[in-house]
Amino acid sequence: MWSNGRLVAQHLTRILIVDDHPLVRGALRQAVVGAVAGAEIIESCDLERLNEELAKNPEADLVLLDLAMPGVSGYYGLMKLRAEYPCLPVIVVSGNEDHSVIRRCIDIGASGFIPKTTDFDTMRAAIRIVLEGQIWVPADVDLSSQPDSEHAAGVRRLMSLTSREAQVLKLISDGLLNKQIAYELSISEATVKAHVSAILFKLDVDSRTQAVIAASKLLSRDSPALVVAN
Repeated sequence: MWSNGRLVAQHLTRILIVDDHPLVRGALRQAVVGAVAGAEIIESCDLERLNEELAKNPEADLVLLDLAMPGVSGYYGLMKLRAEYPCLPVIVVSGNEDHSVIRRCIDIGASGFIPKTTDFDTMRAAIRIVLEGQIWVPADVDLSSQPDSEHAAGVRRLMSLTSREAQVLKLISDGLLNKQIAYELSISEATVKAHVSAILFKLDVDSRTQAVIAASKLLSRDSPALVVAN
């Protein structure tokens, strides 16, 4: 329901804001308050706290996610969130306005992309549009062109990973061995090996190194070649 240009929630709308800068979180809170009357706003400063909040609020309606936070490289945070909560709309909020970055976020599964330089009125409109089930990007970004077929196939393979497989892949890219991954995730080394085998199969590669390189081309904004332990 609409009132004075704002979307009035007929049920309790929960919106999570994830950014490591308090001032940015405050600005996004102000934008949300102006966009959705009566929304419950939950703030987190990193992905770990976001996961804690989502565990307590599984029926959340929207996440506003900073693309670059400490401990999160490239698009990994977005990919992990999409793997764990595939039906939860996510708007990326970033200081990076490069069109290729915006397109990559949408390809990975974001429902919107708001540059941090966006004015409040436009932010509010973007939030309402995404809550209505549509996709929002800045007006000068063209999403109508088809992505490169090889890139699109790579994204599909990457998004086929489960949340746990995505975690294992991230730890492999950090250089951890199977026994270290097992300790980090509190699972057996045999389970880690099973996840690694599934990752190699889904990404259509033959080694851990190839898996990380393939993922880095899709998830790193600078697409660096990563070196991992075999």
